[in-house]
Amino acid sequence: MNILVIRHGQSEADILQVHEGRVDYPLTEKGHKQAQIMADFIKSNFKVNKIYSSTLTRAKQTAQYLADIFNLDIIYEEDLQEFNNGLLAGLTYEEAKIKYPKVDNLPIDKSVYGMESLLEFRNRAERVLNKILEETKDDETIVIISHGKMINQLYHVFLNLPVNQDIFFSTGDTGIHLWLKEKERRYVVFANYNPVRE
Repeated sequence: MNILVIRHGQSEADILQVHEGRVDYPLTEKGHKQAQIMADFIKSNFKVNKIYSSTLTRAKQTAQYLADIFNLDIIYEEDLQEFNNGLLAGLTYEEAKIKYPKVDNLPIDKSVYGMESLLEFRNRAERVLNKILEETKDDETIVIISHGKMINQLYHVFLNLPVNQDIFFSTGDTGIHLWLKEKERRYVVFANYNPVRE
């Protein structure tokens, strides 16, 4: 099976320079253009069977471009939402730094400032990816529209990396990651490809 994992387009939070997380900002005009270009690229290169999306607006709006092109319904999964950053959501980076300073060496099952713990985040990613893979046939191509930190967690699950592994897989606006699963073998074909030309 082919698994296309894609981040949403630019959102208003990117312009405002605030912590986004669960704050439900929509796409900007640029974000809509990015999503359209991404969808055109996918249409030219893949036959998509199913589209999964986070329930946050920026992801739903991005997924809709693919849904329109492929004439598919979107399967919404709350577990694909971004990391729950608690009280930091909606604050500017400077405000957050002052009000809620970073806490180092926090155990993976503990959290601060109303956030979810790393263990909760990993479990959520594992739950949703396993569900999606179980629903997908070997000959199908699916799309998952999500968020930067969640995509990073999905990588960790897909590659069976330890929960506390300090590895980050970067993804930009409408960045596309192609994974291939053949029985028990798993491949990253390409990562963070962006068809958008500035």
